[in-house]
Amino acid sequence: MTTEEISNIHLQTINSSWDYYIDTLHSIEDIDIEKVRGFIHKYEKKHKTSVDYNPIEFLELKSILRDNKLTFGAYLLFSTNGSIASDIQIGRFKSEITIIDTLSINDDLFTQQDKILAFIKKHLMVELIITEEPQHTERYDYPLDAIREIVSNMIVHRDYRSSNGSIIKIFDDRIEFYNPGGLYGDLTLDKLLNFKYSSQTRNKLIADAFKDIGIIEKYGSGIKRVFSICQNYGIISPTITTEDNSFELVLYKKKINVPLNVPLNVPLNVPINERQKNIISEIKENRQITQNELAAKNSVNRETIKRDLQSLQEKNIIKRIGSRKTGHWEVLI
Repeated sequence: MTTEEISNIHLQTINSSWDYYIDTLHSIEDIDIEKVRGFIHKYEKKHKTSVDYNPIEFLELKSILRDNKLTFGAYLLFSTNGSIASDIQIGRFKSEITIIDTLSINDDLFTQQDKILAFIKKHLMVELIITEEPQHTERYDYPLDAIREIVSNMIVHRDYRSSNGSIIKIFDDRIEFYNPGGLYGDLTLDKLLNFKYSSQTRNKLIADAFKDIGIIEKYGSGIKRVFSICQNYGIISPTITTEDNSFELVLYKKKINVPLNVPLNVPLNVPINERQKNIISEIKENRQITQNELAAKNSVNRETIKRDLQSLQEKNIIKRIGSRKTGHWEVLI
């Protein structure tokens, strides 16, 4: 039995977890009180109550501080300058070896959640759902709720004692989420995939904090919720692989049973990017808008706008009426 396994068994026996232990390397001066106040505000909003304690007293009440000393969890949740122990690398890949955008994050855990979601969302395509209603629906190529759930679970269940970092890779057809720390306790991959397990977490303090402000709903239901969201969204189920010291989930873009020849009178999912969506909005505001004006508004060159306009015309989203000089654009959706 390894030292880590002995440590985990001991922590489970005393119904505790490592993040409740006192952090002897840091003190209260190493956490940001304004971040604690923000946490309290979200707690009040979630629980529809008023907290009559100052920030330090509230953290003591929640056992996030003990005897005016920082726990490991407190430092990760509210650290002033972040921690190398919580480093996450995230990148947008065009191939296994070609990275077109990257971000390294080692902020406090709540800030990490926001930055990761913002980076992923920036690199998602938007689909415009064409219906008979005046206002059509936007749809990302991956369900944002599933991504949010996966990211939350990464942060909550990560083994912060490991020297390895978390990694997220965004490809054209999938998103890979890698976390140090395998399945905890007696949980097996078979139990996980069949949703037959009781709630277990290696970071109880961190999990409680995320639950207290509504980032996670309850213990042990995250993976089941991700699979359900993907099914309802119409994309294939994620895959999960796990080893003793790692956990990887892959989220796929591929849709379930997509028909090849959809009749024209059936609503279609038409993929457009954010810039093309902006072009549609600008045309709705000004049907005589020029390519140069669109280029200036979108901070790109005229050739890029020309390609976007051609793509939108090919998808029957816009149409040019009249000549190039005296005509105008029409939005067909």
